[in-house]
Amino acid sequence: MSGTNAAAAGGPAGPDRPPARGVGLLRMLPVTGKIGLVVVAGIVVVALVSLVWTPYDPLQAVPEDRLSGSTLQHPLGTDRYGRDVLSILMAGAQITLLVGCVAVAIAAVVGTPLGILAGMRRGWAEELITRGADMMLAFPALLLAIMAGAVMGASTWSAMIAIGLAAGPGFARVARAGTLRVMSSDFILAARGASQPETRIARRHVLPNIFDLVVIQASVTFALAILAEAALSFLGLGTPPPEPSWGRMLQGGQDYLAVAPHLTVWPGLAIALAVLGFNLLGDGLRDVLDPKTRGRR
Repeated sequence: MSGTNAAAAGGPAGPDRPPARGVGLLRMLPVTGKIGLVVVAGIVVVALVSLVWTPYDPLQAVPEDRLSGSTLQHPLGTDRYGRDVLSILMAGAQITLLVGCVAVAIAAVVGTPLGILAGMRRGWAEELITRGADMMLAFPALLLAIMAGAVMGASTWSAMIAIGLAAGPGFARVARAGTLRVMSSDFILAARGASQPETRIARRHVLPNIFDLVVIQASVTFALAILAEAALSFLGLGTPPPEPSWGRMLQGGQDYLAVAPHLTVWPGLAIALAVLGFNLLGDGLRDVLDPKTRGRR
């Protein structure tokens, strides 16, 4: 049986069958996007490893080892309580990724349907949603997250919700712009001519065709979520002690800059590396998936 016939019959792929979407996407990523992917994958691996192993208990205080510099036992030193900085950084990656994932999910779930509704209904619905999103975007998302975190109190969940709600308007604008492009397509006109319900058109035709744009927005928003979580924790509005958090590590180390600069250097580098990784990945995905960018390549 030929490769074409085997593919048509659901058999193994022949030599002329195009590569899977994931493999093709990886090959099309620019170098900077691949670097970002490696950085993000490294952070994910560190977070997963820390679930089962860290060099030391990140919550165990050893007063006699406090403010120690780099040693064989503690490569990144210890904090003011004698806890191993490397172990705290590894455990803090869990909170960073958890807050990012949940916040981005909240933003996507809230913003994407509103954007699709604005693009499909037009009229007063579009005006109301668009103007509401513009009003929220007039304020920096980080400032909105801090304000919401102050209202809801200090907790990891309040940080997730605050960041998610602050990032929602960005998803709404992206989804609306994508929907407006899709609505002029022939298959949408055919679906409406067949009297399909608007909800079915949105679910079966609009969402799959703007999904790539939502993925790009999610990767960029993830970087914002990392910064926002660090800022909220630094201000005491995010993850409460004793849970490890990169932002709270910065807060705890600011009083020891002169005698133990490693307490702020390492978490600061971790935050910068994570933000850089997600931004590079987001830019790479935009180069590959955004229809406007593809047209200029």
